[in-house]
Amino acid sequence: MLVRVDANVPVKDGKINESFRLDAIIPTLRKLSRVGARVVVISHIEHSVLKKSFSDKATLYSVFLYLKKTLPISFFQVPLSDVKESVSVLSDGPIIFLENLRQNSGEEANSPEFARLIASLGDIYVNEAFSVSHRSHASIVGVPKLLPSFSGPRFSLEVERLRTAFNPPKPFLVIIGGAKFDTKLPIIKKFLGVADNIYVGGALANDLFRARGFDVGESLVSEPAIPLMKILDNSSVRAPTDAVVMRGESKRVENYNSLSPDAVTVDIGQDSLRGLEEMVKRARFILWNGPLGRYEEGFVEGTEALAKMIAESTAESIIGGGDTVACVSNLGLFSKFSFVSTGGGAMLEFLSNETLPGIQALEESAKKFDL
Repeated sequence: MLVRVDANVPVKDGKINESFRLDAIIPTLRKLSRVGARVVVISHIEHSVLKKSFSDKATLYSVFLYLKKTLPISFFQVPLSDVKESVSVLSDGPIIFLENLRQNSGEEANSPEFARLIASLGDIYVNEAFSVSHRSHASIVGVPKLLPSFSGPRFSLEVERLRTAFNPPKPFLVIIGGAKFDTKLPIIKKFLGVADNIYVGGALANDLFRARGFDVGESLVSEPAIPLMKILDNSSVRAPTDAVVMRGESKRVENYNSLSPDAVTVDIGQDSLRGLEEMVKRARFILWNGPLGRYEEGFVEGTEALAKMIAESTAESIIGGGDTVACVSNLGLFSKFSFVSTGGGAMLEFLSNETLPGIQALEESAKKFDL
């Protein structure tokens, strides 16, 4: 059995910094092992998440060491072409964990040859990597063409829970933060007319104010500028009124409609947080993706305040995104949210399009193999 997981987690000095994605798929691997399946686990990891790794190559060895604590698992660093013989003599129960798929260019290129090589390692394919299923890569969309394919329990749960946002109880509050407006714009447009309020924070707020004709100083904005008139004209779209800004080495709070020419916004202001808190208190359903400030640079106060607000509210809550999950993890608040998605970009794309390339690949496989 071939199981695709997403083990792309932050690693520093050989240690896992945030294990949420791994913890989410461990129950699936443990169950498959206990029922006697011959399990071959495939995944990827990016160079960008590795800090001071022991190797110049992006390797999954540190992830293997983490999984080994709770699973009967072996790590194979040999080329995929040499793995098949080992799999054929594998006894029932133990798990083989293979090296980073993206060390082969055929993975991201969705090479048919690479997909066939991967598929040769199993007779059934299970996608348990919702968080990377927005990518049309060989291990996501290529392999299901060649093997009977199924979604894993966590993958199915992701789809089931995220779908509740399409017909939520009201009032419905959407909070979108972070940067890269081009990746967030589709979900904002999707929920215009559906959500009672769509709160746009983080660096995205800079784009809104620039589109309204305000000077946002030296703050981060999208380049080139993105047309936002449809959003600006919608009364459900809300944005911060003030921000924490840096001017050189000095930190202060300024109103968004009168930012200094040299100001750089780094976090949401207190007045804005109070207004956002009122929306959170009124909401019955909250969807949140993305921080309210430059979280990775240490400006965490606004995002942490929002996490605590939602955790203390009575609303049903669904959250996702790397910095969002990191914040909730650091605060120890996972259990206070109705659902925490393993997906960042995949969550956004699924909510925008109601499907993903990985989901479509599974559906087509089901038709092809009459599952």
